[in-house]
Amino acid sequence: MRIVVLVSGTGSNLQAVIDAATSGELDVEIAAVGADREGTYGVERASEAGLETFVINFNSFPTREEWDAALTARVASYAPDVVVSSGFMRIVSADFINAFNGKYLNTHPALLPSFPGAHGVRDAMAYGVKVTGCTVHWADAGMDTGPIVAQEAVVIEDADTEETLHEKIKVVERRLLIATLASLAAASSPAGRG
Repeated sequence: MRIVVLVSGTGSNLQAVIDAATSGELDVEIAAVGADREGTYGVERASEAGLETFVINFNSFPTREEWDAALTARVASYAPDVVVSSGFMRIVSADFINAFNGKYLNTHPALLPSFPGAHGVRDAMAYGVKVTGCTVHWADAGMDTGPIVAQEAVVIEDADTEETLHEKIKVVERRLLIATLASLAAASSPAGRG
C-alpha cells in the first residue's frame, strides 16, 4: 500500500509510521512526506529516513484554492492508495478529498465528534470531561468530520496538565494509527482481497 504523509509540525506520528515500516511491522511504502510550510521537523525526519519530501507552502499562494490545487496535484503525482494527515493543520477541499477517492486518513486528539478543531486536548480539559482520547477517521472537507475508523479512550487524571494529557494521547494515537494502517494494508494486499 502506497501512502503519502502530510505534516505541519514535529512529525512524531510520522516517525512511528517510518519506524513501523522500516521494522517490517507495517507493510506500506511511504512514497513521500509533504508539509504546508517550510522548516517542519516532520520533513526533516523524513529526509533523515531517506524519504522523498516536498513543501507546498500555504503562504506562497494568493488563495486557499490555488494552494489546495497545487497540493492535490503534488500528492496525486505519487499515486497513493491512502493519504495520511499526521498533524497536518490545514483543512483541504472536497476536490482534494475526491481526488483520492475519500482515502484521506486523519488522526485527532479527542473522541470525535467531541472537541474538533486545533485545540482538542485543551477543549476537553476546559469542559471538564474525565475521559478523552483519540480518533482515526476518514476525513472529509469539514473540520475533523468524516467516518470514524478507530477510537481509543484516555482517562484524564487530576494531576494532568494539557501537556501531560497530550503526551498520553499521542502514545495511544501512534499505536492506533499504526494498527489502522496495518489493517488497511492487509485488506489491500492480494491475499487480503482474495
